[in-house]
Amino acid sequence: MISKGLISLVRSLEHKKYRQREGLFVAEGPKVVGELLQRFTPACIIATAEGLTESLTAGHDCRLVDVTADELRRLSFLQHPQQVMALFRLPPAAPATGHSDLTLALDGVQDPGNVGTIIRTADWFGIDTIVCSPDTADAFAPKVVQATMGSLARVSVVYTDLPSYLRRARAAADGTRVYGTFLSGDDIFGCDLSGGGIIVVGNEGKGISADVEQAVTHRLTIPGHGASHGESLNVAIATAIVCAAFRRGGV
Repeated sequence: MISKGLISLVRSLEHKKYRQREGLFVAEGPKVVGELLQRFTPACIIATAEGLTESLTAGHDCRLVDVTADELRRLSFLQHPQQVMALFRLPPAAPATGHSDLTLALDGVQDPGNVGTIIRTADWFGIDTIVCSPDTADAFAPKVVQATMGSLARVSVVYTDLPSYLRRARAAADGTRVYGTFLSGDDIFGCDLSGGGIIVVGNEGKGISADVEQAVTHRLTIPGHGASHGESLNVAIATAIVCAAFRRGGV
């Protein structure tokens, strides 16, 4: 029988202050847990008899808890639990130093589903680092972790003072380009994007903040078509379109 203490611990990890206090985060489902085992250290694996497979537990020195389907439902953050849940140790906070050929920067993106989808998108397009402002949704919140579908195993997410990070990047010897996505700017499909750089996407409602905008060197927009197109795109969808354009190299 699952203990009240474990139930209390797992449920508390929905909140950032308890994740930080305990040094743990939650992942659910065989695919997500299996992917994250490649990068993060498990503290506890909780599973039904069907879910507690050797492929998940082999080589990992951690607590194993066998639960019933009903007990897993009491713990799960999902509407339909998926046989396996794991508590992973939070990685040490990494400094925002340098960048790869293409880096994403999130300025106040607050919806967990959007942040998780952006992490998954970055993984698809071979972007291994995302730099976030402190008010961006926490990458280790349960909803974000699930939305990444395991891509957190391959994408590093760093939180920092975003304007300062972008100013340092611009001042570097290679003169990094900082691209911002706006409702008005250069048509992304007509730009030469072959040089890479940092792509900044902004808050779902307010867009890119004034302080971050000052560090942008190139303003980009995704053109709409037709007289009745919507006023804006969902930030995760817009990010995917922008990443595809950069990987294609623009014109």
